[in-house]
Amino acid sequence: MISRRAVTAALGMTLFAPAVHAQSRTAVKFTLGWKTQGSDAPFFVANDKGYFREAGLDVTIDQGEGSGATVTRIMGGAYDAGFGDINAIIQNAATRPADTPAMVYQMWNQPPFAIVAKASSGIKTIKDLEGRTLGGAPGTPTTRLLPVFAKINNLDMAKLKLTSMAPNLQEPMLIQGQIDAALVFNITSYFNLVLNRQDPDKDFVWLSFGDHGLDLYSNGMMVSQKMIRDNPAAVAGLVKAVNKASLDVAADQTMAMASVAKYDGLVNVPVEKRRLQYAFDKLIVSPELKEIGSGDVKDARLARSIGMVVTGYELTRTPAPSEIFNRSFLPARAERELSYKMS
Repeated sequence: MISRRAVTAALGMTLFAPAVHAQSRTAVKFTLGWKTQGSDAPFFVANDKGYFREAGLDVTIDQGEGSGATVTRIMGGAYDAGFGDINAIIQNAATRPADTPAMVYQMWNQPPFAIVAKASSGIKTIKDLEGRTLGGAPGTPTTRLLPVFAKINNLDMAKLKLTSMAPNLQEPMLIQGQIDAALVFNITSYFNLVLNRQDPDKDFVWLSFGDHGLDLYSNGMMVSQKMIRDNPAAVAGLVKAVNKASLDVAADQTMAMASVAKYDGLVNVPVEKRRLQYAFDKLIVSPELKEIGSGDVKDARLARSIGMVVTGYELTRTPAPSEIFNRSFLPARAERELSYKMS
C-alpha cells in the first residue's frame, strides 16, 4: 500500500517542479519599438513556440514609445533588451559608450527613412522638392538627416520650407494639401495612408533615403551592456531564439500573425500582416542579406552610416563600429539563411 503521506509528497513535488523550473530561467524585460505591429512577429513567435524557454529565458514583452526610445529605456535600466534603431545607438554612444546598448541582431537591412508626396503634386524627383513645403516631426532621423540627404543629392536646403508637426499629423496634412511632402518612416506612413483610405502605391511618390545615398542600417534587437557583461549566455540564447523565429516568420506570415494577435487582440490582422510583408519587401530582404545572412552587418557600410549620423546630428565623437554592433552572439552563418516566401 502507498501511504497518503507518500502520495501527498509526490503530488507536492509535481506541482512545485514547474515553479522551480520557471524560477531558474533568466528574466528578461523586452521593449518593442512602438505599439504592437505585424513587423514585431519574430518576438511573439519566439515566445509562443518556446524558443525563449528553450534558451533558459523568461521574456516579458512590453509595447514601446518609439524605436529611438528603446535605447533610452534600456540605458535607464527599465529594460534589458528591445527592438529599436541602430542610429539611436550611434547618437548615444558618441557621448556615453559604456552605458549605450549594443545591437546584437540586425533585422532591418534597409532604412525606412523617406519623403512622401502626392503623385498629383508634380514631385517626381529630389530636385522637385525645391520651392515646396515639407512637414517633419522634430528629432526623428528622417528630419535630422535631411541636410545630409540634401548635400548628397545636390538639393538646396535654402529653397525648402520646413514645417514642424507631430508625427500623427503628417499624413492628414499631406492628404489635405497643407504640406507638399512629408519626412516619414515608410513602414509607418504607408499604412497610415492605407488606414486613411488612400492608395499609397498609386497616388503617392516615395523618395527613399536608402535609394538616394543614405545607405543606413535601421532597426534590430539590442541589449544592455550590463546583460552582455553579466550574462552573455542569456544574450546568446536571446539571439538564437529570435533568429530561429525570424526564419519561421519569413516562411509563414499567417502563422506569425496568429502570434501577434495572441499578444494583442486589438490589432488589425489584415493590415498588420500586410505591414509584416512590407517589412520583408522594403526593409529586410536585400542582396546584402543574402550574402551575409540574417542578423549581421558589414563593418565598412556601418562605418559609413556612423559618419552620416555624426554629420546629421552634429555629434562630437565618431563611435567605432565595434561600439555599435556586437556580432559575437550570432549563430553560425548556415543557421541564418533567411528564405522569404509570402504566405
